[in-house]
Amino acid sequence: MPTLLLLRHARSTANVDGVLAGRSPGVGLDERGTEQAAALPARLAALAPAAVVTSPLERCRETLKPLLAARPELPVHVEDRLNECDYGEWTGSKLAELAEDPLMAVVQQHPSAAGFPGGETMRAMQARAVEAVREWNVTVAAEHGPEALYVMCSHGDIIKSVVADALGMHLDLFQRIAVGPASVTAIRYTPLRPFVLRLGDTGRLDGLAPPPPAEPAAEAAEAPRTGRSAADESAAEVGGGAGAG
Repeated sequence: MPTLLLLRHARSTANVDGVLAGRSPGVGLDERGTEQAAALPARLAALAPAAVVTSPLERCRETLKPLLAARPELPVHVEDRLNECDYGEWTGSKLAELAEDPLMAVVQQHPSAAGFPGGETMRAMQARAVEAVREWNVTVAAEHGPEALYVMCSHGDIIKSVVADALGMHLDLFQRIAVGPASVTAIRYTPLRPFVLRLGDTGRLDGLAPPPPAEPAAEAAEAPRTGRSAADESAAEVGGGAGAG
């Protein structure tokens, strides 16, 4: 199955203002976020994404602009299931004020029981995001091969919920995961289990690139490893064998 690069949008004006933007229209990147977005093509320079899938919100589209300008051949797909959580009546509120609401303690400590007034539950948020990832894995593999790599640009809670699923963690533990603005989290999916190869990485991602083609003599010597990408090797190192310590 493909390798997924989960990209959180770069820093937005709402991030700076301490506002729970949710699905509010017109929330774009601030100056720092624009710089983070501009650095994305260099960070992914060694990689060859097959496609880009994005949340429909403006801050995600702005984050992707420099990458798509550098690689105009990349197909882009808007995926509504990657949209920010629907925070309902909380949307647009100051986080400092929401901290006083008893529901915030539930969101932080028992999110599987949290439902936002006039919005969605966090369980529903995770379910739609994971479903989207799984379906896009199949689509990308069918169109570009099982070794393909693709980018998904989304939001903090969405990405953390997908990571929790990949790690086999209960949703109630997902607040332990941190993914900052413009960070990339890489997950290599296999038929048996996913492997989290990067978490909240804000640097270059050269290590995820497949190795260069081997010379004929070396290729014969390395026959057992033929066809394995850098992501596969990382997954093997992380996963170990049965009974690995």
